[in-house]
Amino acid sequence: MSAPNASVGRLLPPPVRWGVIVVIGVFIVVPMLYVIFGSVNSDLGVVRGDYFPSSFTLENFAKIWTTVGLAGGIGNSLLVAGSTAIVATAAAIGSAYVLVRFTFVGRVAILRGLLTLQSVPGTLLVLPVFVVYSSLTTYLGLRVIGTQWGLFVTYLTFALPFSTWVMVTYLRGLPRELEEAARMDGASNLRVLVQVILPLSWPGIVVSAIFAFLLGWNDVLFASVLTNTDSRTVSIALQIFSSSQEGGSLPLYGQLMAASLVCATPVVILYLVFQRYLVGGLTAGGVK
Repeated sequence: MSAPNASVGRLLPPPVRWGVIVVIGVFIVVPMLYVIFGSVNSDLGVVRGDYFPSSFTLENFAKIWTTVGLAGGIGNSLLVAGSTAIVATAAAIGSAYVLVRFTFVGRVAILRGLLTLQSVPGTLLVLPVFVVYSSLTTYLGLRVIGTQWGLFVTYLTFALPFSTWVMVTYLRGLPRELEEAARMDGASNLRVLVQVILPLSWPGIVVSAIFAFLLGWNDVLFASVLTNTDSRTVSIALQIFSSSQEGGSLPLYGQLMAASLVCATPVVILYLVFQRYLVGGLTAGGVK
């Protein structure tokens, strides 16, 4: 038995360890299966509290595109969250490379500032952001509220500090010898970044991109005040649909669960496809 496994064995006896795993698995699997079964159950069956559907139907997945307005919400979320992930990751790579490999006045202050920005709750910034955007419309005639690019700029300001710090942590673990060898061959800083750093940084890049994407995909707070009917994201579409079901004679819970599964699918696919990169990127810098 290896040292880590031996330590775990001493901490928790095998029966207790397996019991904890089973309990955690039940808390995760049971609600997830309930959503899956509810999405293929009738609304009446879900309201009755049936865990297993008496009859399976896929009508809920066909109806959500009209009742929930899911297509427009998914399109807006993919556009805004995808753009945020791409731009934040691209900017974070260059910023992190400069912060890690070069020494200049204010470097430490910038690194500390990145950490400080992560501690500011988003709820404190909703009103200031809304006032700033409203002022741009009033004084400059620039419409920001209700547009996708306004939401993109908002998400970018939150995603960029985190993405930069992830890349800083990852680049610190890359050996400098490879860059020095490239410079001896006459490579410029830009060429070193593109041809040496980027191919070695895929785990960190994937982590930065996925977390930036999730920031835009899951956000409800800023999207609820900065969007309108045309720019509404999928999280707001689900929230409005869920609120409209309260107090109804027969809530469309089956459609709500089907819509939830459809909205969760892109995130699940991202995790499954880039799982091996995520593990390497999240653990970068943990062992020296």
